[in-house]
Amino acid sequence: MSFNTFGRVFRFTTWGESHGPALGAVIDGCPPGLALSEDDIQPWLDKRRPGTSRFTTQRREPDQVRILSGVFEGRTTGTPISLMIENVDQRSKDYSDVAKAYRPGHADYAYDAKYGFRDYRGGGRSSARETAARVAAGGVARRVIPGVSIRAWVEAIGGDAIDYDRFDADEIDRNPFFCPDAQAAERWEELIDRTRKAGSSIGAVVACEATGVPAGWGAPIYAKLDSELAAGCMSINAVKGVEIGDGFAAATLTGEQNADAMRPGNGGPRFLANHAGGIAGGISTGQPVRLRVAFKPTSSILTPVETVTRNGEASEIATKGRHDPCVGIRGAPVVEAMVALVLADQMLLHRAQCG
Repeated sequence: MSFNTFGRVFRFTTWGESHGPALGAVIDGCPPGLALSEDDIQPWLDKRRPGTSRFTTQRREPDQVRILSGVFEGRTTGTPISLMIENVDQRSKDYSDVAKAYRPGHADYAYDAKYGFRDYRGGGRSSARETAARVAAGGVARRVIPGVSIRAWVEAIGGDAIDYDRFDADEIDRNPFFCPDAQAAERWEELIDRTRKAGSSIGAVVACEATGVPAGWGAPIYAKLDSELAAGCMSINAVKGVEIGDGFAAATLTGEQNADAMRPGNGGPRFLANHAGGIAGGISTGQPVRLRVAFKPTSSILTPVETVTRNGEASEIATKGRHDPCVGIRGAPVVEAMVALVLADQMLLHRAQCG
């Protein structure tokens, strides 16, 4: 079986490959009557678009989205919304060596082991190119939850982290790294340039916060808000870890340190801390929902790496072509999109049960 659909009420299916003619998403379960146009989706795709700086892949894709169905006279109809993004700058010849041998760290061998066949052009569905469809779908999801604000930023690249004492939300859109710390962004310029020139790649950590999420979204046990967020973000290509709230650091605290103490407030409790990341028992508490996502280094690198061919013979591979030296940089708008998709789904689930 292959699973290309995510969500329970607000469901989306992505389709297409890195070097196919197009890719996109089909969204089902979107409420009718919402104002929606391509202009509502395009700004989010522009944030993720490749080739916008020397620090990302130089593949030139305009990533212009088209709405093919589900919208009439500027409003959603309640029927499936089909989104399409054309691929216009493929260079499949760059992957001639990948057709013969597997890239270590990539999904080449795993796909071949499962299907006995694979699309070696850019990795097909395993390429980060697939995430453009998620970002487009996330633009629709944001229309379902207009009271929620979602912001992601790059917290660390190659272990070099920002200083939260210098956190400036406005700085995130001023540099190509989605970095809220201007001094860290300057360091990362040199770090990424050095990594690219060495023919290598580097990993990153993306942090995300959603504010305006009311208390009560989510469900116990099998539809927990945090488990859905974790599943959604872990499904992003190149992601190897997700933390909610304090995450693994919570294991180093005592019970009283980890407790999000409460005092009386207007219309509900006032929390003195947010170690839980705005989620308790799988249900939102009304605090900001916070998570962190770890992206591994890009597997397509110019540095030769030992591998095997499809025939099982020892070999080496150095991947030519245009690749992100740090795929986590463009991961920030993808994480935002997945958080929006999960929250839209959970809002509709909550409304279905609790009115």
